[in-house]
Amino acid sequence: MKKILFIASHRPDRSPSQRFRFEQFVDYFEENGFQCEQSYFISDNDDKYLYSKGAYIQKLRIVLKAIFMRLKDVARSNEFDIIFVQREAFLLGSTYFERQFSKSKAKLLYDFDDSIWLDETSDANKKLSWLKYPGKIDQIISISDMVFAGNKYLANYATYFNRNVKIVPTVIDTGRHIRTRRKTDSALPVCIGWTGSITTIKHFQYAVPVLIKLKEKYGDRVVFKVIGDPNYINKDLHIKGIAWSSATEIEELSGINIGIMPLPDDEWTKGKCGLKGLQYMALEIPAIMSPVGVNCEIINDGVNGFLAKNDEEWFEKLSILIDNADLRETMGKEARRTVIERYSKDSEKGNYIKYFNELLAIK
Repeated sequence: MKKILFIASHRPDRSPSQRFRFEQFVDYFEENGFQCEQSYFISDNDDKYLYSKGAYIQKLRIVLKAIFMRLKDVARSNEFDIIFVQREAFLLGSTYFERQFSKSKAKLLYDFDDSIWLDETSDANKKLSWLKYPGKIDQIISISDMVFAGNKYLANYATYFNRNVKIVPTVIDTGRHIRTRRKTDSALPVCIGWTGSITTIKHFQYAVPVLIKLKEKYGDRVVFKVIGDPNYINKDLHIKGIAWSSATEIEELSGINIGIMPLPDDEWTKGKCGLKGLQYMALEIPAIMSPVGVNCEIINDGVNGFLAKNDEEWFEKLSILIDNADLRETMGKEARRTVIERYSKDSEKGNYIKYFNELLAIK
């Protein structure tokens, strides 16, 4: 049995990138002859400090723990056939560990799903941004034996540094993403929802002016939900953010009638892989998304969802869905069909095995 070491920062079932880009496939990999092991260094307790302002002593401890963990990984790297690095092996600017992996007997496979060669640091860690070196991504790509890129935009970038690049979209487990409840009482308000994280809540803010106008138009006929940032509060919209939890994720998302994914149009967002939109769609929730990057490939405007490029279109298309329950139903079904056919775990899992075997065949 071939052995794969997955190098990632977060514990299992915590990070969206890890969950959707390799963790959900581990059972399938093992059924197809690959023994899998995951190495990570950020614990549940560390999470409390990593994305908080200050806490420098605790963050130093995380860095020291990461160094210790990665040195252990380097020491045993020859025991593996593939070393799969997801985004980066180390939080700071060094490529030392990736370079050591590349010198081992194992094949180095690099996976990324954001424009992480750009300088994008969370607000809580702005003062520490000088410790990071986004340019290291180019170096990691160049020394890898194969690269998995989450979309065409990322793949085009990666090909400047490596010829062996595969487009591997972020996909959804449609067997898990099954809606648990639906709005059947027309007297109940329509829920417009967003899911994300503390670091991406800034994107939700782009929709707030439109949502306030909708509240003025529809009053109690609409309510709003934010999942992923428990610290978020918007008094105008009566929103108190809900913490994300793997155990409650599907239930919380199922309470949404319309899912939104507002984004600015910039180099960072062009690299995003449409995850939150795909989650809505898999649950038969009609989605409205900004026409940025891969979103334009996912959404067939007016068929399996809507694209909205400015406030006027956001207001118009949200209003259409609020007023038309039948359209929400038919559009939601078409959305799930799209995910099953093109962005599901089942539609993509065979490619992973194919690419792993291609990687192992490289001399």
